[in-house]
Amino acid sequence: VQLVESGGGLVQAGGSLRLSCAASRDVLRFNSMDWYRQTPGKQRELVATIAFTGEINYADPVKGRFTISRDTAKNTLYLQMNSLKPEDTAVYYCHAWNPGYDYWGQGTQVAVSP
Repeated sequence: VQLVESGGGLVQAGGSLRLSCAASRDVLRFNSMDWYRQTPGKQRELVATIAFTGEINYADPVKGRFTISRDTAKNTLYLQMNSLKPEDTAVYYCHAWNPGYDYWGQGTQVAVSP
């Protein structure tokens, strides 16, 4: 299984970006798909999750600003990020999970300037 992220970049505070994660298989075959992020010296943190059922959860810092979604026809996971803040600067990773299996993308850098 391959997960390939794209869409990162540099944006000013208050701006928007949309991250994409193209999967090499049907996204509905994963129990869940998630977006994580990581900054240097810190642990990777969960940003948003979408379960097979469609149930969605967000980390508190991004609630109301970020939206996770999937396009089953394109086997792609998205993260729409609005009202970006400098503290959102991180490498963002796509993740997919089935019992006993974890799949990670290579990461895409998001930088938000003040």
